[in-house]
Amino acid sequence: MIYRAIGLMSGSSLDGLDIAFVEFNEIAGQWTYEVKAAECVLYSEEWTQSLKHATDLNARDYQYLHASYGRLLGQMVHAFIEKYGIEHQVQLIASHGHTTFHEPANGFTSQLGCGATIAAVTGINVVNELRQLDVALGGQGAPIVPVGEKYLFPETSYFLNIGGIANLSIQQSHTYIAFDVCPANRVLNALVEPIGKLMDEGGVMASNGQVHLPLLNRLNELPYYQVLPPKSLANQMGTDVVVPILKEYNLSVEDQLRTYVEHIAKQVFLSLQPFVSNEPAQLLVTGGGAHNAYLIQRMQDLLNELHVTVQVPNIELVNYKEAIVMALLGVLRWREENTTLSSVTGAQRSSIGGAVWIGQDA
Repeated sequence: MIYRAIGLMSGSSLDGLDIAFVEFNEIAGQWTYEVKAAECVLYSEEWTQSLKHATDLNARDYQYLHASYGRLLGQMVHAFIEKYGIEHQVQLIASHGHTTFHEPANGFTSQLGCGATIAAVTGINVVNELRQLDVALGGQGAPIVPVGEKYLFPETSYFLNIGGIANLSIQQSHTYIAFDVCPANRVLNALVEPIGKLMDEGGVMASNGQVHLPLLNRLNELPYYQVLPPKSLANQMGTDVVVPILKEYNLSVEDQLRTYVEHIAKQVFLSLQPFVSNEPAQLLVTGGGAHNAYLIQRMQDLLNELHVTVQVPNIELVNYKEAIVMALLGVLRWREENTTLSSVTGAQRSSIGGAVWIGQDA
């Protein structure tokens, strides 16, 4: 069976909307995929600030932003379809939305981007709210990407995605475990904002800094790292907890970056350590952080002890893996198959999550 779907992913790093048009082929439970078109559409400064400060809004203004952002997503998809000449080919849109509030311990998670509005603007069927049912069933609602990894990359055991938050997935002997490791790009980007940069390109600034051990030790002792999986992080961990700690120390930007790169690498090492044997293995790294050559180097330096090789795949997979998986999750929801795994999220059971909005005219 062939499915053609668009996946939308807006990560916590706020760099833009990832859009991937993917053709999936399922034969006897085996899935293959081909990316037909993909791009990252950058947000305007106004939209970046609106999303960044969404959690500060009152209820009415938050709902207005939810609808307005849904309209923006629909317009972005419409422009994408026209640009690549794929009119009448897209069967489904799967939108992750932009996460604002994520409090599974309190029974809720919220992603901006009204699915009904996306469907109305595009005239295409839409799946969104992919995390909510899992949270209602007592799960973390995250990570949800492991379902896609299970079907699209069955031969790979270890995955690391480094976006605004770094998350790790392990699949071994039909066992699937995944969890958020630590805040990542959201913090690194915040450290260079005061000097007018969007990011530390390639980790060059970090490579010129020095590790500040007292700061590193304090970061590594944060309570989240003592919690066993399943577990997940809200964006606020990086913005409201980690960044203020970094700012307490009178360090150069280079030293802040260097220390935080070391923190990420150390937490990846500690997170992966319980799951690996002495046999050589590979860690597939995707997301914006995969472009940070210095971070990749520091991870490799530490992971040599575990006989794990860091593998950065082709640029398409690095940049669009999550959008590709969102497209697949939309297809699975349409087929009424599980989109979350209880072994990953800690929910009462695996579930078929996602709200469906019929955009096409009956």
